Amino acid sequence: MTKRNTKAKQLILNLLKAAKSALSQDILQAQLGDAVDRVTIYRVLNSFLEDGVVHKIVGDDGKQYFACCKNCSDKKYQHNHFHFRCISCGKIECLPNEVEVKLPKAYRTLNFNGVVSGYCSNC
Repeated sequence: MTKRNTKAKQLILNLLKAAKSALSQDILQAQLGDAVDRVTIYRVLNSFLEDGVVHKIVGDDGKQYFACCKNCSDKKYQHNHFHFRCISCGKIECLPNEVEVKLPKAYRTLNFNGVVSGYCSNC
């Protein structure tokens, strides 16, 4: 089954690609206004997540943020890198270094979520 490229998907993807940091659903909603409803945004983000277009970050504030995947053509790619959340401006960004997590034999990683919080260079 082929997934349709809807106007909502394209609008959300354009915002995520243009963003210099990860975006939450409420940030996307504020930028989209009435063009796309809240439920559609969640549905599109989950679809992008399943398709490997974005990865999800759960911030230390409990919110979910989404960032476009770069060099992630392999759907088995693990996003084992830390993220930085500025406690002043709220920006969340991917940090460049991958982290190797050695698990005991027969353990499998399904998710990695590492967030460092502090002040960004602009704050």
